[in-house]
Amino acid sequence: MRSVLDAVDAAIVRELQNDARLPNKDLAARVNLAPSTCLVRHRALRERGVLTGYRAEVDLAALGRPVQAMIAVRVRPHTRAIVQPFIDFALGLPETVSLAHVAGPDDFLVHVAVADTTHLQRLVLDSFTTRKEVAQLQTHLVFEHVRKGAVPPAGGVLDG
Repeated sequence: MRSVLDAVDAAIVRELQNDARLPNKDLAARVNLAPSTCLVRHRALRERGVLTGYRAEVDLAALGRPVQAMIAVRVRPHTRAIVQPFIDFALGLPETVSLAHVAGPDDFLVHVAVADTTHLQRLVLDSFTTRKEVAQLQTHLVFEHVRKGAVPPAGGVLDG
């Protein structure tokens, strides 16, 4: 579902992407709205599915997981019966940060964070390669992972 945002909705989304804990009063001031109007628009963005949740960003190293990697996985057969159980498996691993089901030579990119390279090796050998549907995998060590603050709507916003 494509959602069209006007300039005010886009501004609310941008501000919340930069700071999801922003109080409504401050958010309203930043987007030049009355607090009551801002609250109504914020609620409407959630109801329309534009805003899907709020998360705390964490320092993975502070959680004892300073080593990150992307594990590119090819499964065979690549069927619906295999895809969902694999997604459930990967997301059930405590090391998994996120997962993307992708097109191309690989079927999944699994972002993991672990204590050290020995832990990463154990994860790959004991968790991924023991699964019968895993046909191939490649592990890519992540030197640095940076998340963009705010993602603007595609094609800009509607005026007025």
